[in-house]
Amino acid sequence: MSEPNVPPPPSYTPPPPPGGMPPPPGGASQNRGLMLALAYLGPLALIPLVTEKDDAEVQWHAKHGLVLFVAEIILWVVLGIFIHVVPFLGCLALMGFPLLGLAIFIFHIYLILQAQKGQRVMVPGISDFANRF
Repeated sequence: MSEPNVPPPPSYTPPPPPGGMPPPPGGASQNRGLMLALAYLGPLALIPLVTEKDDAEVQWHAKHGLVLFVAEIILWVVLGIFIHVVPFLGCLALMGFPLLGLAIFIFHIYLILQAQKGQRVMVPGISDFANRF
């Protein structure tokens, strides 16, 4: 007697992870999305920098966010000095402060959204400096 023709079992492909982001190599933590968001929230970037040492992507975003935060502090200090040195132009700059703050806020939201998609945004000068660490 011969064996009946039995087709091979169908192969199973697991569904993609939620959020459209591929799973991180090396089994990174479940908090990856939160850590990517914290990376661009000023001094909170220290949390992913210290806790996620095994995830290179989170480390890159945390370093980038920390350098960006320091650059923003320097920008605010320079503009504050400018306001006190040149009174008339400083008055005009003082009216632009809220617009600058809003632009920085929107830029941070953009950076967080891009990081969640798995993309990196290169900011001239700041990204170059952050890549040194």
